[in-house]
Amino acid sequence: MTELLVDGRRIALDQDGYLCELTDWAPAVAMALAQAEGLSLTPAHWAVLDALREFYAEFQLSPATRPLVKYIALKLGPETGNSACLNQLFKGTPAKLAAKLAGLPKPTNCI
Repeated sequence: MTELLVDGRRIALDQDGYLCELTDWAPAVAMALAQAEGLSLTPAHWAVLDALREFYAEFQLSPATRPLVKYIALKLGPETGNSACLNQLFKGTPAKLAAKLAGLPKPTNCI
C-alpha cells in the first residue's frame, strides 16, 4: 500500500493507486492523483469526473469504458461522450484513470 500527501493529510492508496477509502476524496486529492499521472485537470476533465461521481452515487459501481461513454454522452453531450474524446482526456484508459481521479474503485471488468 502506498500513500499520497495532500494538504498535510496522508491518503492511503491501494497497489494500483486507487483510494482505499472513498471518503478521502476531495478536489485537491484528484489534482494530486492527476499530477502523479502527468495530467493537468481542465474543465473538461472536471465535468467528466463530476459525472462519473454521479454515476457511482446512483449505481454504486465504476463503469467500464462502454457504459462510461454512453453515460457521459447522456450527461455532457456527444462531443465529450465519445471514445476519442475520453481517450484523449484520460490518456487512452478513460474508465480506469477517470475512476481513479474521481476517487472511485477500479472498474471490476477492466484489466
